[in-house]
Amino acid sequence: MAKAIQFFELNTGAKIPSVGLGTWGAAPGAVADAVTTAIKAGYRHIDCARLYCNEKEVGCALKKLFDNGVVKRGELWITAKLWCNDHAPEDVPKSLETSLQDLQLDYVDLYLEKEIVKSNSVTKMRFIGPSAKEVVQGFGNLNTSNMKKGSEGFKPENLTETNIPATWRAMEALYDSGKARAIGVSNFSSKKLGDLLAVARVPPAVNQVECHPVWQQPKLHEFCKSKGVHLSGYSPLGSPGKGMIKTQVLKNSILNTIAEGIREISCTSSSQWMQGMHSVLPKSTSESRIKENFDIFYWSIPEDLFAKLSEIEQAIVILPCMQERMVRGTVFVHQTYGSYRTVGELWDGETSDA
Repeated sequence: MAKAIQFFELNTGAKIPSVGLGTWGAAPGAVADAVTTAIKAGYRHIDCARLYCNEKEVGCALKKLFDNGVVKRGELWITAKLWCNDHAPEDVPKSLETSLQDLQLDYVDLYLEKEIVKSNSVTKMRFIGPSAKEVVQGFGNLNTSNMKKGSEGFKPENLTETNIPATWRAMEALYDSGKARAIGVSNFSSKKLGDLLAVARVPPAVNQVECHPVWQQPKLHEFCKSKGVHLSGYSPLGSPGKGMIKTQVLKNSILNTIAEGIREISCTSSSQWMQGMHSVLPKSTSESRIKENFDIFYWSIPEDLFAKLSEIEQAIVILPCMQERMVRGTVFVHQTYGSYRTVGELWDGETSDA
């Protein structure tokens, strides 16, 4: 018997699956197998982005699944993202069209305004080479930083002023066209989300942000809830893999106490806790881990152990030594270039206990 899937209803009336597969960082050749494994295991949400440089591979996997009758397009939720180098209004529809072609789709269920950096070629910003660490550190809040069109990399002199309302109007046009069934944002602070809501004709349906037990963001969660914006959490496990982003989330003593109490591993404790409040996007290319993350639907953390999660100390983004918060945005702060002079200004003060 097929497992039932849980959903959250968005302000558009659409229902987003409560767990999805993140495709960021998957090695070439691995993401197609991961997508296939996930969908066969019951996942119905695949989270994509041009920046990940694997949408063509995802598209091939989806087409094969459709052609073989494994799943129908209408049964899936596909998220794509507008990368920061395409935030000029005239570039927004071109970016979506490229994603649609690569994914071999006529529409996406959700299109997110993410990381405002303007450049002609997204492929020039792959997560490779000596600047990878800088990319990661700046990855968090590019959505509020602009870069010159045609610029390459993340040099301070390429930072320019932002114009979020203009970009959003172009996003609204995509929603009107039906090519994006819902539109949203990623990595927006409460203030920036509030500012956007004040001018938006079509309010964002989703704010996708980093969220895990040591970066819970309760204030942002409550703000989104009060405004009817669904919060979706990426890296619910704190990105514990061996890649360039590492955290100590799964080594947290409280999380492991909970895991021992229910005889489950700590990563599943983390995912299940996150999924209970909003949708989550765990990333893995391991068949066993992909299936395990999906199985969070079928067990629950006892109330006494669940309460312990609030005891976990939150990370502080302004301290470089802190690793619990995965993204900081430090490379998008400059005393001369761009819109933001400090990390605190970039995040509107939401740098701890967010």
